[in-house]
Amino acid sequence: MELINANPVIHEKRERRTRQAPENIDENAPEAIDQLEIFDHIRDIKDPEHPYSLEDLNVVNEDSVEINDELSHVRVTFTPTVEHCSMATIIGLCLRVKLMRSLPPRYKVDIRLTPGSHATEAAVNKQLSDKERVAAALENSNLLDIVEECLSPTLG
Repeated sequence: MELINANPVIHEKRERRTRQAPENIDENAPEAIDQLEIFDHIRDIKDPEHPYSLEDLNVVNEDSVEINDELSHVRVTFTPTVEHCSMATIIGLCLRVKLMRSLPPRYKVDIRLTPGSHATEAAVNKQLSDKERVAAALENSNLLDIVEECLSPTLG
């Protein structure tokens, strides 16, 4: 298999920070989730072509996560390593699946490419926003195997 980006730039990972527990907790309110928690869910997703995480490749970073807890909305904007990345849709699918599995069901998840970062940005964004296309992709056993591999924890 010929790689689109055979020698990607590897970035230094940010140190993991600990979250501060909120002081005044309303036991009846849904638990608030912050940007750092969302980033912690996605930072270790493996790239489909390389043995590196999306954080290692700077495909995602803490600033690529936006959250509006009041509206239960999360947006992750990701940047492929090259403009013609053939794995952009798979990466977006991995991000969506990881957050669907990790977040309470009240959250709406929006996964998008960083504006201007991909040659077919509009088409990829349309696919990632279409619930039927996402559901169909997850019914494809070959695609699901790739997603599961990207989401599986690394050893060591």
